[in-house]
Amino acid sequence: MAEAKKYQIEVTAEVHYIAEQSDPVAGRYIFAYTISLRNTGSVAAQLISRHWVITNAEGQMQEVRGLGVVGHQPLLAPGEEFEYTSGCQLATAVGTMRGSYQMTAEDGVQFEAPIEMFILSMPRVLH
Repeated sequence: MAEAKKYQIEVTAEVHYIAEQSDPVAGRYIFAYTISLRNTGSVAAQLISRHWVITNAEGQMQEVRGLGVVGHQPLLAPGEEFEYTSGCQLATAVGTMRGSYQMTAEDGVQFEAPIEMFILSMPRVLH
């Protein structure tokens, strides 16, 4: 099997605007996002750390790095999935998130699982 297929994590994101915690007048927009990670490779792998790049509509960027996700460093066997929900705050009604998870496979190989850019948007702002 090709090396790339051995070490493969599929990442999907779903975003929700949290109106009751947001205050648009004060420039505070709160979003929750649910991330699903599925090991589509052939080797078990553990999520060690994360790296996020969060950008608001004014181009202001914030980088977030840390161990695990929501207090966990899940070990995913081939075909296994892990899902978690977290959140972020923006100063604008629209923004983006992208990044990567740093993974370690059971055979010791370290690799990155990319998180494709997804949009954070207050309802009815984007068409």
